Amino acid sequence: MATAPGTLLRPAPEPGGTPVTRTRRLPWRTVLALAGGLAMCLAYPGAGLVPFAVLGPAALALAVHGRSARGGLWLGLVLGLGFFVPLLSWTGIYVGAFPWLALAVFEALHLALLGAATALTSRLRWWPLWAAALWVADEALRGRLVLGGFPWGRLGFSQTDGPLLSLAAYGGVPLVSFAVALIGTLLAAAVLALVRLGRSARPEPRRAATRALVGSLGALVAIPVIGAVAWLPLPGASLTDGGPTSTVAVIQGNVPRAGLDFNAQRRAVLDNHVQRTLELADAVRAGEQPQPDLVLWPENSSDIDPYLNDDARTQIDRAARAIDAPILVGAVVQGPGRFISNTAIVWDPDDGPGDTYVKRHPVPLGEYVPARSFFRLFSSDVDRVTDQHAGDEPGLLDIGGATVGNLICFEVVYDGLVSDVAGAGMLVVQTNNATFGRTAESEQQLAMSRLRAVEHGRSVAVAATSGISAIVAPDGTVVRSSELFTPDVFVEEIAQRDSRSVASRLGAGPEWVLTAAGLVALGAALRLRSKSRPPSGAR
Repeated sequence: MATAPGTLLRPAPEPGGTPVTRTRRLPWRTVLALAGGLAMCLAYPGAGLVPFAVLGPAALALAVHGRSARGGLWLGLVLGLGFFVPLLSWTGIYVGAFPWLALAVFEALHLALLGAATALTSRLRWWPLWAAALWVADEALRGRLVLGGFPWGRLGFSQTDGPLLSLAAYGGVPLVSFAVALIGTLLAAAVLALVRLGRSARPEPRRAATRALVGSLGALVAIPVIGAVAWLPLPGASLTDGGPTSTVAVIQGNVPRAGLDFNAQRRAVLDNHVQRTLELADAVRAGEQPQPDLVLWPENSSDIDPYLNDDARTQIDRAARAIDAPILVGAVVQGPGRFISNTAIVWDPDDGPGDTYVKRHPVPLGEYVPARSFFRLFSSDVDRVTDQHAGDEPGLLDIGGATVGNLICFEVVYDGLVSDVAGAGMLVVQTNNATFGRTAESEQQLAMSRLRAVEHGRSVAVAATSGISAIVAPDGTVVRSSELFTPDVFVEEIAQRDSRSVASRLGAGPEWVLTAAGLVALGAALRLRSKSRPPSGAR
């Protein structure tokens, strides 16, 4: 009997098992896929069990190994639902189950495609490598297609601690995702080799299984070691190393209440941030705090348009003059036309409003509603959303002598938007998480800022309306952070760095290379499959 191409130093298993046997095994594979998705979710904040991230790729690889594309499609969907339903539960905290579950199912469909592709490539030699590359390809697809994509929950974003974090400096989030997936698929290969070793009595199959086991375990050890060694040449963790420093103040004013109506008292939100800034100015005059060069307010700190409302403008002017430093104000601005603009305004103590950045990637169904009449059939809450205008210029701003790369809220999850501003001396994320209550959303978003710090070798200042605000060092360490729904102010010296990491120079290159590798392997698997089919009419 002819032998199919091998998988990781061994021939592929011969076709075996009757349809009845395969049917009996399918529920166990389904349970394994579901458990893998749940375990993978535990790697992210709030559970924060970082090593559990590899169990998702491992479970999927084991579940679909040797299966058909149709079986892989189902098993990938099950894993995706087990992962995304709990991970994205914060999206339904105030708007109900339908939007949450709809988003979770849509995201899980991408992992269904991944399951089918992984099943097809599981008969190729070196299949763990191709399976890991397909994870990167799947995340690239999920982060781009359909209304700009939604790449929340990428494997790389789980690695806020441990030896794999350093790989972000060399290949960005895609390389970290690849490393996590590869460890998982190698773990699956080791399990399969152990099973074969236990079942085989003949010398040659046992030798092949032993070689596969040794190879898998050796690679499993090598990947974290490479990550640890990769950390050694990276720049130091200090906020003040790498360039001239600026004194940066972060203001978290808090909101009157959480939920969709957090901004029903818009003036109260603005007053909170003005008051915290006035208190900081008093502390500066008393010598208790250093004089800041720039002050960061969060997204939605002024939901009253200060260009149109004289009272709001007066209050912001008052705060800027008291602190004697420019303030980056997160404002909702009317226009153009029927739209509103989520805008960061550099507010000078002498000259008032100056340079601006308009959010480039408003959130579909949260900040604008495409096909509003269609989505109204499912929820009347869409009519509470006023469509936001998308900006078209990167958020590179000069504030108090510091060059700031500004991102607003969920923009931190998109590689391209971050890369566009990564040449600035530091990164700033203005965000408002009040609509997600006391869920893990704020921690998950902070984890992304930590990965971005390592990826681009930049300190990151996160200014949140209600938390979590933070200062993150270039090695991903959280130097300062606030609590949810608690006013806070902190002032730190932050270097304006000009060096570029390898990942920052390469941009999307590593992602495209890994994606291409996965797609080439998938093409080879499809070709092999077509060759193995008997000719039409053959018996």
